[in-house]
Amino acid sequence: MSAQSDDKLLTTAVAAAAAGAALAVAAMKMTEKGGRDKKGKVSASEVPKRPSFIFADPDREVINTGSKAVLFPHNHEEKMKRRIATRVAVEEDNLTPRNSVTVKVPATSANFGPGYDCIGMAVDLWSEVTVSRAKEFKITAEGEGADDMPKDETNLLCTGIKAAFEAANKPVPILSYHVVSRIPYARGLGSSSAAIVAGIVAGLVLAGHRLPCWGSEALLQVAASIEGHPDNVAPAIYGGIQIGIHSGVRWVSERAPFPPGLQLVMFIPDFVGKTSAARSVLSDTITRQEAAFNIGRTAMLIHSLCTSNLDNLRYGVEDKLHQPQRGDKLYPYLFPMIEAAENAGASCAYLSGAGPTVMALTSGASGDIFTQNERERVDHAVAKAMLAVAQSHGIKGNLLVTQGSHEGAKVVKVDPPFSTQDITYRDNI
Repeated sequence: MSAQSDDKLLTTAVAAAAAGAALAVAAMKMTEKGGRDKKGKVSASEVPKRPSFIFADPDREVINTGSKAVLFPHNHEEKMKRRIATRVAVEEDNLTPRNSVTVKVPATSANFGPGYDCIGMAVDLWSEVTVSRAKEFKITAEGEGADDMPKDETNLLCTGIKAAFEAANKPVPILSYHVVSRIPYARGLGSSSAAIVAGIVAGLVLAGHRLPCWGSEALLQVAASIEGHPDNVAPAIYGGIQIGIHSGVRWVSERAPFPPGLQLVMFIPDFVGKTSAARSVLSDTITRQEAAFNIGRTAMLIHSLCTSNLDNLRYGVEDKLHQPQRGDKLYPYLFPMIEAAENAGASCAYLSGAGPTVMALTSGASGDIFTQNERERVDHAVAKAMLAVAQSHGIKGNLLVTQGSHEGAKVVKVDPPFSTQDITYRDNI
């Protein structure tokens, strides 16, 4: 390339640079002119915004607050506030008092090892309650614990009904109750919480009243205020594995994932376990080492559930706050049964609630287990191992194999129905 060509290229580059600089200066002046006030400050409306929002519908910007705040995926409660703000009315038919209602509610397994009073799981084992307006008060029951169940207004079903009508600001009418109980009574499977939640749900439907959930979890507040803690009532309401805490203002719950393929193998003793007695053996104080132990195990438990790392579940359900004390003073078969279950292939085992039931989790289930090769699962071997320990300790009881429930309490029948000619709900409710 000649020197003359080099000179031409250099001249062109210098000219382009000068033109670019001139354009930049002009752009800066235009921005300064349009984006600064008389004092030279840049107005907020002129500051460029990063397009990082997930949801910003201009048709929904007419909110009570007039807010145009960015919504991210985790802003569930704000999204719900905006949705409610656009609803100018609720169908009156859905607020009509009902004559009768049938509610199904699941059993629950509380504590889940180290999650004392704050973690629980819904179990695919259901009781059914029918409550109807009547001329005289009556409670009838069949199934598990029917003879031991209170037949007067001390029954927790009545407590839940009363709380629901109080929330609706209506008097409680005369009602009749019929209970088909499949949840073993006072065995550490949430029979009390099931009664409370069933009563509240039935009462709300009968009263024609609904409670807010997003931002308040009002039904949980009512149930937990009766029960005193959320580890049973939260999964009874929502299903799944629930973590519940008190924020200092209200009860708050969140769902933890339930790994696929898990089964629940439960040894349910024939004798009753009173929660009051199970709490009386616990110390009022704990050491720093015990606190650290349970904090670590709870973190490991939730991590194992979130990652489906079933091998670590046996460490995640270990505990220092209640299981050693209850095993030592109330249930001498507890730790031998846990060890036998895990040695037989269970992912973990722990004391369900306040006992006396021992819960083991096994893996490998796929589809309907009665069509699956048993060698792919260990539930049968674990069940046999748990029964052997029970026999060696002279403890009689039943062995139940089921699974967790992703659903909580649900209305299965109502009169008059919610379904109409235009809209049909599940099971034609």
